[in-house]
Amino acid sequence: MSNLQISTDRSELDVPLIYRFLSEQSTWAVGISRAVVERAIENSLCFGGFVDGRQVAFARVVTDFATFGNLVDMFVIPEYRGRGYAKDIMRAVMAHPSLKGLRRFTLATGDAHGLYEQFGFAPPQRPDTLLERYFPHIYVS
Repeated sequence: MSNLQISTDRSELDVPLIYRFLSEQSTWAVGISRAVVERAIENSLCFGGFVDGRQVAFARVVTDFATFGNLVDMFVIPEYRGRGYAKDIMRAVMAHPSLKGLRRFTLATGDAHGLYEQFGFAPPQRPDTLLERYFPHIYVS
């Protein structure tokens, strides 16, 4: 049994830790500003993972709570990886009552396909119907 405590209470989040990880260590948001991180947190369903009161994991879902959700900013800080915490966060995300019954739940990953496949995520059934506007270096000046 994991010792990870998971909360969706935004007031419990360690925003400086989240900001530091995303802006300095992530592969997807390097250079993001603290103001953008704070606005993203305010407008999302967030999952914080805590060990002994210290935040060690995070995930954020952008959703309308009815038809669509997009999982973003999922991470476990390096010194706590390999303990199953990513799976714990994913279990909490998938079990959250506000995310049940979504018609489409998406995410983008460069290297964690195996993790997300365990929770039913797969390549798009109809990739020819998906379009995006993507600016990978938007936060780097």
